Amino acid sequence: MHPYVVGVVKRIGFLSFGHWSNSPGSQTRSASDVLQQSIDLAVAAEELGADGAYFRVHHYAHQLASPFPLLAATGAKTSRIELGTGVIDMRYENPLYMAEDAGAADLIADGRLQLGVSRGSPESVIDGWRYFGYDAPEGMTMADVARSNTEVFLRAIDGARFAEQNPRPMFPNPHPGPLEIQPQSPGLRERIWWGAASDATAVWAAEQGMNLMSSTLKVDETGEPFHIQQRKQIDAFRAAWAEAGHEREPRVSVSRSIFAITTDLDRRYFVGGGREDSDSFGFLDDFRGVFGRSYADEPDKLIEQLKGDEAIAAADTLLLTVPNQLGVDYNAHVLEAILTEVAPGMGWR
Repeated sequence: MHPYVVGVVKRIGFLSFGHWSNSPGSQTRSASDVLQQSIDLAVAAEELGADGAYFRVHHYAHQLASPFPLLAATGAKTSRIELGTGVIDMRYENPLYMAEDAGAADLIADGRLQLGVSRGSPESVIDGWRYFGYDAPEGMTMADVARSNTEVFLRAIDGARFAEQNPRPMFPNPHPGPLEIQPQSPGLRERIWWGAASDATAVWAAEQGMNLMSSTLKVDETGEPFHIQQRKQIDAFRAAWAEAGHEREPRVSVSRSIFAITTDLDRRYFVGGGREDSDSFGFLDDFRGVFGRSYADEPDKLIEQLKGDEAIAAADTLLLTVPNQLGVDYNAHVLEAILTEVAPGMGWR
């Protein structure tokens, strides 16, 4: 039996991919709709007692892309809820400019940012980072670049002084010696997460002192069910964290598609219709992946199913993927059903 038990209080948030389209039934028909509704859903989630509002980042697609304007705006409209990303693709980022954006957005949100970063997922174009002006130096891959950019970003938000001063600046410099990126936001360094698809990258994240963000997809490393492989990934992360000797306790999040069926409209959306109620295996880019199942059932049955998910039990944070195109009111209903009908039965509330 694995060492985790049901009944531990968890942070529960939502994760939005931020799709928009003109398809029938879509309530997000433009980028403006998605951005405005993302803010509104975060406000509604905070009022319901949810713990986090997280947003995906995809380039070249009709989905959310540049996260910091959205995070700053949401931070200004809320007061308690955590605000995060899942994940920022570090192949596309200037890590120093990103450090400035992140520091400013975190200060606007009074220190509530929880930034998930990673190598990213397959994009809508081939080698899209090249159009942003980036490429891998000789002898490196873009995965190497993503990790290198992340290391630079971490040092920058941690206050590293590296830039030589101008001896005749327009305004007086605050101290002698090299200067750091501004603004600095205290504590942000401890609120960076690495989106790990493999056990090895989870170990690397622990060594770097980043929290672990594990999604509904990971590299298939053993052929076992998804939740077991993901729980083993979490175990490897925690072991590496302890080995590294970090002083604080790390955080771990997992993402799931979970829907409590409480209305006829819920049944219409989530009963049948090709919903994945078992894991699936397939190839993505150059690796074989395992995709986690979705959960949709009446609350009491859902509770029994979720009790068997070892990775959810092992994580301290659960991010619920939401069908953002169904609108703010319906997604607030989805969150409320989990928070009031399922979480108490799991001992999470």
